[in-house]
Amino acid sequence: MPDSQTHSYIASAQRTIRMECEAVAALEGRIAASFVQACDILLATRGRVIVTGIGKSGHIAGKIAATLASTGTPSFFVHPGEASHGDIGMITADDAVVALSNSGRSPELVTLLPLLKRLGVPLISMTGDSTSVLASAADAHLDTGVSTEACPLNLAPTSSTTTALVMGDALAIALLEARGFSAEDFAFSHPGGTLGKKLLLKVEDVMRVGADVPRVHRGVALGSALLEISHKGLGMTTVVGEGDELVGIFTDGDLRRALDEEAVDLRQTPIESLMTRDPKTVRPGMLAAEALRIMEENRISALVVLDDEARIAGVIHLMGLLHAGIA
Repeated sequence: MPDSQTHSYIASAQRTIRMECEAVAALEGRIAASFVQACDILLATRGRVIVTGIGKSGHIAGKIAATLASTGTPSFFVHPGEASHGDIGMITADDAVVALSNSGRSPELVTLLPLLKRLGVPLISMTGDSTSVLASAADAHLDTGVSTEACPLNLAPTSSTTTALVMGDALAIALLEARGFSAEDFAFSHPGGTLGKKLLLKVEDVMRVGADVPRVHRGVALGSALLEISHKGLGMTTVVGEGDELVGIFTDGDLRRALDEEAVDLRQTPIESLMTRDPKTVRPGMLAAEALRIMEENRISALVVLDDEARIAGVIHLMGLLHAGIA
């Protein structure tokens, strides 16, 4: 490929990014009373926030609806063309409508205005023309206009769709903060995502319990402990006292250290002399992500889980966290 063509690609991309950055930066000065009014309307909405738009604005409207819904403002997208053919029934008097149109004169949206007025639902417009039909009919208008599109023909929606998207994000985040929406609330909206797993999954959800917990008495010999480790497959075993209380753990690492330091007799050496006393422990209700942090900080692969009465409730292992998608 000629160097001149490569330069042309780079120059075009840089120009596009620069123009869209400038268009977004201009939005900051337009965040005023109308934005506050829009937020107040949406915050007071008892039903759903309906976001609508046609063409490229429709694609942006769909994304804004999804962002609102995932950040504490129940919302969904309605296609304006379908709304005129029955889907207007999806909108109730308890809802609010956010309508996107760069020109503010899209026929599919203008057609809906009398119907929305008859329903009495508040309307927020997001257009590039504050004198347009849509802006004039709205209870709150958000100016997302641009002086020129990034498209060199000034035709393809580029900068204008970017400013609409950013304005939608600004609305969603302002409402999120006003509602006191937390990371845990976000996780409940994203249970299948990585964040959802990190914020929802507890130690008790992934720990080994019952007969799957490796366990030996403090008086047994090293050989018996090694058999228990082998049978349970966690590379460690808990060591318990006369009352079944936790007194220590014995791991593969402890075995290596013992073999490096002295000769040990599998049949005679008591596990109590080789175990790690006062091991790191966690509670069943702790977040699994927090258990992972403890493992990483201490460079260990397993933790004993103790209940409120300090009895062994289970064992959580790094592999279990990996399988759960936490690590």
